[in-house]
Amino acid sequence: MSEGLKGLVGHRVKKNVKFMGQDVTIQKLTVAEVMRIQESAKDVGEDEKANFDLLKDVIRASAVGADELTDEDFDTFAIDDLSKLSNDIMKFSGIGGEQGKGK
Repeated sequence: MSEGLKGLVGHRVKKNVKFMGQDVTIQKLTVAEVMRIQESAKDVGEDEKANFDLLKDVIRASAVGADELTDEDFDTFAIDDLSKLSNDIMKFSGIGGEQGKGK
C-alpha cells in the first residue's frame, strides 16, 4: 500500500446532506469532473433544458447512487430540492460559496 498523497489517489471524501428530509451521501467532485462541469456550463446560458441537464450531471457525479437515476426519475423531484442538492455538492467540492465545508 502506498503512503502519502499517492496512496490517496482515487479516494473520495464523503458527507451526508439532507435531500427531501432524508440523508443522502455526496462525494467531493474530482478535478476532472469540475473541469468537465465548468466547460459544460460555459455553453448553458439561459437554456432551461441545458441548465437542468447540467444540474443532473453534477448530482450524478457526486451523490451516491444517483448515477443510476434516469432522466425520468429526475423529473419526479421538485426543482428546488434538486437545486439545493446541486449547490451543496458544488460548495462541498470547493466551487463557489463556502468552499469545502463539512469534511
